[in-house]
Amino acid sequence: MKILAVCRGAAGRLPGKTYKTGIFKHAVSGGVMVDAEGLLGDAICNRKHHGGIDQAVYLEGLISLDWWAKEFGHPVEPGTFGENLVIEGLDNRDVAVGDRFIAGELILEVTSCRIPCATFAARMNDPKFVKRYTKAARPGIYCRVISNGIVEAGMPVEYEPFPGDPVTMPEMMETFGRRLSTADRERYLAAPVHYKLRAELEAQQ
Repeated sequence: MKILAVCRGAAGRLPGKTYKTGIFKHAVSGGVMVDAEGLLGDAICNRKHHGGIDQAVYLEGLISLDWWAKEFGHPVEPGTFGENLVIEGLDNRDVAVGDRFIAGELILEVTSCRIPCATFAARMNDPKFVKRYTKAARPGIYCRVISNGIVEAGMPVEYEPFPGDPVTMPEMMETFGRRLSTADRERYLAAPVHYKLRAELEAQQ
């Protein structure tokens, strides 16, 4: 695997919307510093639902983006989904909570999948895109930063799978907002899931 693109962006407004969003990303050249809050210089506007230590970096696998390109009938430029990193050789469906991606000194740990929202649908200019994205079951990947580092396009990426029972990105999307069985809840809690989901699951015990 390697980093195909490093993407960041400034705050902007979608047509017909009054609030600003940081979903507009584009590939940048050169090295970019990544710390616990994400990529230096990248806009995060709605911090209630985006950003933070457990959603510091958003990944998309190139295999998944190529699938979407076939669905759309045109190429998907890096940053179109609001992702920070595009990783060549990665299929989102194969990723689980606790998996790690290592590029140079940067170490990322997967915490959760992307849940599509109205802003994402507006960005794609498709009011039905939330359902379409959910049905595709290829959700993007949120990570926390274990070790800071500088990344740039072309860097090799080492992949370390989570050693425990996996909670995959498609499964996490499918179970979003649902009450889990005792066995599934224990499996989720045994993985380093996003702190908000952990609190929700612990409250169910």
